[in-house]
Amino acid sequence: METVHKIGRRKTAVARVYVSQGSGNITINKREFKNYFTTPTLQYKVQQPLMLTENLEAYDIKVNVYGGGVTGQAEAIRLAITRALVAINEEDKAVLKPEGLLTRDPRMVERKKFGQKKARKKFQFSKR
Repeated sequence: METVHKIGRRKTAVARVYVSQGSGNITINKREFKNYFTTPTLQYKVQQPLMLTENLEAYDIKVNVYGGGVTGQAEAIRLAITRALVAINEEDKAVLKPEGLLTRDPRMVERKKFGQKKARKKFQFSKR
């Protein structure tokens, strides 16, 4: 099997994932996966597609990720890994799609409006 390259995005985070046959090593930005994401929640998010398809120790995964915060990066990596697993084995799609792992989350931060403190603060109404 050759290396499969896929991209995942979430908010402003972009993750490039390279999946190859291996023993289950996950490297993110040349750091070990557990050192990059220290909280168990983020570690679970990254490993979720591998757990669902029972491939935790079947592939070596190399990730380059930039932009956004840690949660956005974790979800971008999850999307990229999911896309790579479906590219490798089309039958995994039946397991991953109902979990909502194949859909890109389109929600973005609303821009700040000029003359206002935040994006959603209402303008002061004046009759004159």
